[in-house]
Amino acid sequence: MNDPQAPSDGHFAATVRDPEHDPAAVLALEPSYVASLTSRVLATSGRTREVRSPIDGATLAHIPQSSEADVAEAFRRARAAQELWVRRPVEEREAILLRLHDLVLHRQDEILDLIVRESGKARKHAFDEPTHIALTARYYGRTLSRLLASERLPGVLPLLTRVDLHHAPKGVVGVISPWNYPFTMALCDGIAALAAGNAVVAKPDAQTMLSALLGAELLEEAGFPRDLWIVVAGPGSEVGPQLISQADYLCFTGSTATGKSVAAGCAERLIGCSLELGGKNPMVVLADADIERAADGAIRAVFSNSGQLCVSIERMYVADAIYDRFLERFAARAEAMTLGAGLDWEIDMGSLISQAQLDNVVAHVEDAVAKGARVRTGGRARPDLAPYFFEPTILEGVTPEMDVFGNETFGPVISVYRFSDEADAVARANNGEYGLNASVWTRDAARGRRIAARIKAGTVNVNEGFAASFGSIAAPMGGMRESGMGRRQGAEGLLRFTESQTIATQRVMNIGPPLGMKEETWAKLLTVGLGALKKMGRA
Repeated sequence: MNDPQAPSDGHFAATVRDPEHDPAAVLALEPSYVASLTSRVLATSGRTREVRSPIDGATLAHIPQSSEADVAEAFRRARAAQELWVRRPVEEREAILLRLHDLVLHRQDEILDLIVRESGKARKHAFDEPTHIALTARYYGRTLSRLLASERLPGVLPLLTRVDLHHAPKGVVGVISPWNYPFTMALCDGIAALAAGNAVVAKPDAQTMLSALLGAELLEEAGFPRDLWIVVAGPGSEVGPQLISQADYLCFTGSTATGKSVAAGCAERLIGCSLELGGKNPMVVLADADIERAADGAIRAVFSNSGQLCVSIERMYVADAIYDRFLERFAARAEAMTLGAGLDWEIDMGSLISQAQLDNVVAHVEDAVAKGARVRTGGRARPDLAPYFFEPTILEGVTPEMDVFGNETFGPVISVYRFSDEADAVARANNGEYGLNASVWTRDAARGRRIAARIKAGTVNVNEGFAASFGSIAAPMGGMRESGMGRRQGAEGLLRFTESQTIATQRVMNIGPPLGMKEETWAKLLTVGLGALKKMGRA
């Protein structure tokens, strides 16, 4: 086991003290550091929620809880800030975004320490988060003027009708973010919302509030006005509906069941929403795949963040011709992983985040084994490493009556299946109601892209698990079917936070018959004109 290492920035308690004589002894973070972050929560209820680290159970913070009045006040302040923000030049927003890029990279170690402490994930997987936010800030910082620029469109009468298309911000966007990627998921949607001219009221998950609050601190340091991004805290069942009832648009990342409830609430108010929901993501390894490369990629695709990743691979279809060789290499790599819970770079896979997650993973594996599945490697909880640790696990012989077959596990468990027919593999990859991410492995990239296009998923990676699509910020990312609606990243990820406004200006004459002309004559003239415009190639 790798023990947690104390970082050098002074925010973490570096020594063990006697709790009987020192109240701070059980704290993993310095109280002053925690206070500077939790002061950013708009909360006056007097209630708090304790948060403990999944690494060792040490107390991280007592998070102030927001009342219904606090949420209302958050929206009041955010609306006032947004009215001022939208008047500032787009070029100024771009400069702030680029400063945020630099700040995130500069304070990367602090961000990583906090993510690992709160989530229990390996540091190498936590590294994805500041990287993703830096990429997001840089992309919109470089493209915002172009993406929000007003457009001239063809008018109904050439030369006489001018049409301008503008992109007006929605107003105040509500963001409900999950615990599994607490820094990037707390910020990436909201960054685009701010860039588009909106304000944000954010409700991060209770377990990982500190990472989200550090993100809010960095936003302000970069130059975003403080009231433009307000954080509230409390149970999702209470605060979530309050956000839906007051926001002009809602972003949610989480389970499909909760996402449906969010969508229903938004529909009741006729406001838009974007939802990134669950997945049971497939990986197809074709007979011509590079076995070593595919086995290495599968480790990252399956076991990053202990499988607690919406785009993580949970089912794998391997061509019969290479199945045994591939599985041997894949299992060997899984067994060679360095397991632990701490701040080390050397840890290959960290802990699950909670007892609830561990219980779900254990239940899936035990149910599968009881019904005849075989454990190729792993299959056990490891409390000797951390309270909620579960080994990287490979299952064979999984059948439809097993819970793990079609239900999202959200843990370090993969079910591996043979196939002999490519069409059958694609059909099996498309089974179920999810459609978030998929992966195809082959030496023939063009063939891989053709197969990828047949898979019903919002993103499909060829010769990669998820990072190629997720890290390409110019490309939209989101789910099909019950994996969600709407897209983050790219132009779509920005324009979802805007309303398209068409302004049409008519010159010289009205759109109607001139004084004295009969309606029938006018209709005939328009008919002739329509035919002429078609011959000219006009759209």
